[in-house]
Amino acid sequence: MSEEEAQKMLYQLQMLETYVADMSQRESALVGVMKEAAAAVSAVKGIGEKGESEVLVPLGLGTFAKSKVSSGEKIVINIGAGAAVEKDKDAALSYLESRIKEIEIALRDTSAKRQEAAANLEHGKAHLDQMMGQHSHSTSGNV
Repeated sequence: MSEEEAQKMLYQLQMLETYVADMSQRESALVGVMKEAAAAVSAVKGIGEKGESEVLVPLGLGTFAKSKVSSGEKIVINIGAGAAVEKDKDAALSYLESRIKEIEIALRDTSAKRQEAAANLEHGKAHLDQMMGQHSHSTSGNV
């Protein structure tokens, strides 16, 4: 293996390492979103179970206000791009559950890509080690 080939392979392995790290970060972010979505579903399900529920409304910077929510109230859902819609409890749950399914698909896809890249990275490292070992044996015999 020439020095140029070794450098090229090393560069490719570094790119794969970066990609694997990026996929790991995406996985972590998606897991966080999944937890938040599950908490939202749980909270929406709990609204109105006992008639009127007391909740904390976030005001920003870790500041909250107590409020009461009745079972008949609409739930406001952010649908992206700064837009929000009002939905009844069942429609809100349906929307949240569909979003969870989308997140699960994205998480599976990201995980599969990370695993494939990690396997390619390990294979590439082993191949590089093997080639470097063969190169050192051939050069030590020429001394």
